[in-house]
Amino acid sequence: MSQKTSNEMWGGRFASGPDAIMEEINASIDFDKRLYREDIAGSKAHAEMLAHRGIVTAEDAERIVAGLTEIEAEIEAGTFTFSRRLEDIHMNVEQRLAELIGPAAGRLHTARSRNDQVAVDFRMHVRGAFTALEAKLGDFIAALLDKAEAHAETVMPGFTHLQVAQPVTFGHHCLAYVEMAARDRSRCRDALARLDECPLGAAALAGTGFPIDRHMTAAALGFSTPTRNSLDSVSDRDFALEFLSVAAICATHLSRLAEEIVIWSTPQFGFVRLSDAFSTGSSIMPQKRNPDAAELVRAKPGRINGALISLLTVMKGLPLTYSKDMQEDKEQLFDAVDSLALALAAATGMVRDLTVNETAMRKAAGHGYATATDLADYLVRELGLPFREAHHVTGRAVSLAEKSGLGLEDLPLDVLKSLDARIGEGVYAVLGVDASVASRTSFGGTAPENVRRQVAYWRQRLAAE
Repeated sequence: MSQKTSNEMWGGRFASGPDAIMEEINASIDFDKRLYREDIAGSKAHAEMLAHRGIVTAEDAERIVAGLTEIEAEIEAGTFTFSRRLEDIHMNVEQRLAELIGPAAGRLHTARSRNDQVAVDFRMHVRGAFTALEAKLGDFIAALLDKAEAHAETVMPGFTHLQVAQPVTFGHHCLAYVEMAARDRSRCRDALARLDECPLGAAALAGTGFPIDRHMTAAALGFSTPTRNSLDSVSDRDFALEFLSVAAICATHLSRLAEEIVIWSTPQFGFVRLSDAFSTGSSIMPQKRNPDAAELVRAKPGRINGALISLLTVMKGLPLTYSKDMQEDKEQLFDAVDSLALALAAATGMVRDLTVNETAMRKAAGHGYATATDLADYLVRELGLPFREAHHVTGRAVSLAEKSGLGLEDLPLDVLKSLDARIGEGVYAVLGVDASVASRTSFGGTAPENVRRQVAYWRQRLAAE
């Protein structure tokens, strides 16, 4: 086959034929250069351990560490030249080290492989991502607590099936998202505990015959212990899957809040207003005020969930130990890290930014006979009716109110007495939305005093964590 025919088969982008395609599919430097700090830290720890164990000389180790420090400075200054020909961050750093210090650079790779090298680099990077996520969730919770405290008494409708159900407070509603974010933080901590093992020293897959000290490198890199099985050490990506799982759940929580902000900010609801910082206008309709930040947060789970499914699919059929398929583990995770960080920042900003229309919320809370359950509770508590009978009587009261075009609290007493003659004037005390929320004093309920107690609890807990 002629060269021209070969090139036409491979396509115009790959003018050099199969070699260009191999470089394109094999190289990972375009994205794994993000691991340079972890790669250099791992190499420094490895070099110092090799010198400590007498595997390389102290002089060579010192030159290696000094060279790695210089490389890190070059990368951070933007003067380092990354080469796709060298495939990945490991070989790019190693090649530059050889240019800086000569043959001593070749001793760095003693008793290790790119398999355990990438495993420790990636694990350290995910550890950092978990730590950063936990901190960002703390900021999000703090914003929600501020809003909850400010609106501990602000009455709004609570919904089931997006239909008005019972009055609640906006502060209580904010605290529901505090609970979600707190679970996300706990998942971060749980995953960090499992991640806290260092794979460096597992080498290619079977360990090494050199007298290395894996506990030394583990401690130097901030791990509590080395991993215990060399095969699993180089093939495990559970830590990445766990991050993506946590990220997917967290993004789902943020998306639910974003959806509520989108709904609440419509003229039909008018519960909240976002400032220009989190809204945009229309190119053609001057009256429009679009909650674009909320809509984009609502969309983020699409790519984060996709990243989780992508890595699960990559890993599901891989035999032990390392396969090149696992190079597909990083781009998706990096994108998820960035997407979630942006979504959390936007959600935190929107919570702090939004203005609550207390009048609109209160008015809506009284619609849909939201205090019907309070009437049923009154009949049980004051008249001794079984709840099922009270439910039936209340249903009749709602029917009468609907036919008259009145709220429950507007029904005349004689109409209520027609349902049960024992109903007295005291019934009106339970039919207002303020009385309704104030009565929900059970632990975890919406009463303003409960909201304030929960805010205090979460502030104390955040300060202690």
